[in-house]
Amino acid sequence: MIPVTGFDGQKVAVLGLGRSGLAAARALREGGALPVCWDDNPDARAHAEDEGFACENLLQNNAFEGVATLIVSPGIPHLYPAPNPVVTAAQEAGVPVDNDIGLFFLSFAAPGWDEFDVPPKVVAVTGSNGKSTTAALIHHVLESVGRPTQIAGNIGRGALDLDPGVENEVVVLELSSYQTELARALTPDVAVFTNFSPDHLDRHGGIGGYFAAKRRLFSEGGPDRAVVGVDEAEGQFLAGQMAEGPGDRRLIRISAARKLTGPGWQIFARKGFLSEYRKSRQVGSIDLRAIPGLPGAHNHQNACAAYAVCRTLGLAPKVIEAGFKSFDGLPHRSQIIARHKDVTYVNDSKATNVDAAAKALSAFGKIRWICGGLEKEGGLDGLLAATGSVVKAYVIGREAAGFAMALKGVETEVCTTMSRAVERAMAEAEPGDVVLLAPAAASFDQYDNFEQRGDDFIAEVTSRL
Repeated sequence: MIPVTGFDGQKVAVLGLGRSGLAAARALREGGALPVCWDDNPDARAHAEDEGFACENLLQNNAFEGVATLIVSPGIPHLYPAPNPVVTAAQEAGVPVDNDIGLFFLSFAAPGWDEFDVPPKVVAVTGSNGKSTTAALIHHVLESVGRPTQIAGNIGRGALDLDPGVENEVVVLELSSYQTELARALTPDVAVFTNFSPDHLDRHGGIGGYFAAKRRLFSEGGPDRAVVGVDEAEGQFLAGQMAEGPGDRRLIRISAARKLTGPGWQIFARKGFLSEYRKSRQVGSIDLRAIPGLPGAHNHQNACAAYAVCRTLGLAPKVIEAGFKSFDGLPHRSQIIARHKDVTYVNDSKATNVDAAAKALSAFGKIRWICGGLEKEGGLDGLLAATGSVVKAYVIGREAAGFAMALKGVETEVCTTMSRAVERAMAEAEPGDVVLLAPAAASFDQYDNFEQRGDDFIAEVTSRL
């Protein structure tokens, strides 16, 4: 646990008692603060009370009297599409609003660090897609060379659940836009921007607000080194904002779409080969084609980002390559779950938006595609160009018929349930086919989260093999 500093003896309100909220309450108490907690869910309140936390309705009159700050869990809106009433009450009372990531950066550095020859570093990874894989890949490579490392944030543990830093350690944080948009402190040593595509637009008031939330990690944080994917206009703009000149080595540009040139530090992947250039000269390369845990161009982009971070941390290209080769990938992200009668079954339930699904589709040929769910703002037109390898789509979800109609030019079958979709895809699959779950939609119409959806796919496949 990272004890939160700066609030000793002060009352701090905590709104939302899920993983990050409870971790924040524990860390605040450990640091001497007096947490006052609230969640609309009575079961969540009961859990907190079992741990000895006081729960008080933060909408009661004078609830914020004497409160130093309000800590808000990531899923709770503070501005768009409308602020949570508790957030509004805090702001009207003049109480600052923060989140667990802000508390982490405020509190991670400890007095004992003065005795370290090499103090801990923090790598923070954001972007629209590939954050989890990139963060996990960095963490895996560091583990493979025996360097102390922990991973948290939007993956694994809450940031404040981490152990205090030790000498030469690297903490890897995956940060969503919900986390970066509100944190009052953002000071990573290395910040990563993987890529950008529209997502969570209602929460951020449009695409500009979504990009602004991502950009805060760089503009507010001032990282010692920035790794920026430049395959979209937003990434190019961000790279331009971070660099003081063409040869500024504090910026590493990455791409999975084209060769990068220029006097600066560039890392790109083309035709399955990763290349590192500095001052217009190649200084490192990796053949990514035979690495099973990193299939497809989108994973090659993740590999470029992870490679850049590991090079920043002093690892040699061959050492990084060895780490890549032992990486098995993450559950629900291009996860190969079975091969049977020359048919491959792949779980990419994390492909919850159009861009992520398009990248999953581009990684394979002859696809029996299971898709559908709670469609996100913007529709499916941006996905159609990537459907050339789709033999047939098997559509799930409560609005499966409407989703199928939007897949113009693709043969579809309305299945509604995962069970029916898997049954039909397996019955029609031929040798060489890939049965791919890449929903291009949120899961909440049928499942609690994308993990549960992916687990259902795995269970349905394995029960039929």
